[in-house]
Order: sequence, then structure tokens, then C-alpha cells
Amino acid sequence: MTAPEVPSSSATSPEVPPARPQTPLRGDIPPVTAGLWAITGVAVVLAAWFIATAGEAEARLVSPTMLPSPAETVTAIPQVFGQRKLVANTLVTLGRVCLGFGLSAAVGVPLGVAAACFPAVRAFLVPLNVFGRNIPVAALIPLTFFLFGIGEFQKVMFLFIASVAFVIGDATTAVLEVPQRYVDTALTLGASRWQIITKVLVPLAAPTIFNSLRLLFGLAFGYVMLAELVKFGGDSGGLGDLINVSQRRGEREPILIVLVVIPLVAYAIDRALWWLQCDLFPHRYGGRGLVPRFMHGLLHGFGSGREAAP
Repeated sequence: MTAPEVPSSSATSPEVPPARPQTPLRGDIPPVTAGLWAITGVAVVLAAWFIATAGEAEARLVSPTMLPSPAETVTAIPQVFGQRKLVANTLVTLGRVCLGFGLSAAVGVPLGVAAACFPAVRAFLVPLNVFGRNIPVAALIPLTFFLFGIGEFQKVMFLFIASVAFVIGDATTAVLEVPQRYVDTALTLGASRWQIITKVLVPLAAPTIFNSLRLLFGLAFGYVMLAELVKFGGDSGGLGDLINVSQRRGEREPILIVLVVIPLVAYAIDRALWWLQCDLFPHRYGGRGLVPRFMHGLLHGFGSGREAAP
């Protein structure tokens, strides 16, 4: 007598649909999809702005004295570019940021490298660095008035003091994160301490340091708005002064236009620095290395690496 056949599980269980592919955590999406999501985000903000300011002044959800409508803001653009000299004020602000942050980079990067290489220097700079990274930025304004007077130099030094501690800290971290095996290899080959610093540690940490400077430039660009809110005598304005004057006059449209211009300018500068970063360090970021090749050509001659034609 034969035993009854047991039906297989595949015949009785329902078919399981294949799992839908998911974007991995911290993964990337296609550029087109990312662009569509970015456009959607901007559209949502513009739609909320339009709804909040639609209709007559009395019927609006938000009073026009607090938030003008998109149409009113667009109408004020020619005046802001013309009478209020938006382009000139933007260039003044960029000049201050470049001077102040450039000084902090010129001082902070060497100090950060020294702090990473020499523990005594690092211990000496720790309290100053903690103070500089945690002090309220607004408290630096009266301090810089006392030390540097009132004027253009005060604004530059304000940006320097506000950002140099961050530059030192990030440069120190970048050098300390260089793997020790590179230092050990250089010691095995007989390199001196100075050669290890200049030929091993600094070149390997340079991509990270440059990336940190690119990000900190945006921080300094935000700090300059605070410095420009105070203007004395015949100082040049800047975007911060343009905002302050518009606030005193009760004009909301110029403030909104400046608030749109600031991130657009900052983003354009960030993209330019990102291109330069990729080009300077092609081994790390996949650039073409045009700037290093051009500088090598200037220093050693553009035809030095080519063989003479027969």
C-alpha cells in the first residue's frame, strides 16, 4: 500500500511578488530625479508664498507690511539693481569676505598643520581654539570696535577672528587623519621631520583642508552680514547695509531680493570652488588636473615634457 502524496509547498502557498528595488540608505538618486525633487521643493515654497499673499491687502493671510507678494517683489527688482546698487553692494561684500577669510586661511592653515605635527603647539592652541569656536559671533563686534576702530579694517578683522578658529581646527584634524603608515614609510626611507611635513602630511591632507575651506567660506559669507549691519560715516555699504537701510525704511521687497541673491551668489562661488577642488586634486575627486598642468607649464616650460620633433 503506497503512502498518499504530500502536496508540495510551492503548489499551495501563494506566489510572493518580487521585492521592489529600494534606494539604499545614504545612497544617491539619478540626477534627473534629484533635479525634479529640487524643482518641486522650490515650487512648494513659491506656492505657499503666493497663497499667503494673494488678494487685496485686507484679505491676505499675511499682511503686506510683513511679507509682500511675489509680483510686488519682482516689480521692485529694477529699483534694487538701479537706485540701491545691488551689484556694487554685492561686490563690496564679496571683497570683504575674500580679505577676511583669506587672512584666516593664510594664518589658520599653517597653525593647524603645526598643531597636528607638534603636540606642544596643539596643547597651546586648544584653549584659544575652544574660545574662538564657541564665542557668540555678535559679541565680537564691540570687541573689534575697541581693538581696530570703526571702518573697513574692523570688518575684515571681524571676519578673521570669527573664522580663524574653525580653520585651525579643521586643518589640525585633516593632518591628524593622515594614516601613520605614510609617516613610517617616509622615516624608513630616511626623510627628515621637515620633509615628512612638507612632502607627506601636507600633500595628503591638502584635499581635505581645501574642502573644509570651501565649506567655511560660506560660513564667513554669513558672518559678513552681521558686520555690515553697523555702518559709520562714509563706509561702503554691502548687502548687510542694504538690508539694514531697507528695514529702517519699512521696505520689505529689497530685503527679500537680497535674501534670494545671497544664496545664489554663495552657491555659484561654492560650485566654482568645487570645480577648482576637483581640478587641483584629480586623484581624489576625479578632475582633469588642468590647473596643476598649467602651473607646471609656467614653472618649467610648456614644452619641457615633450620630446623634440624629429
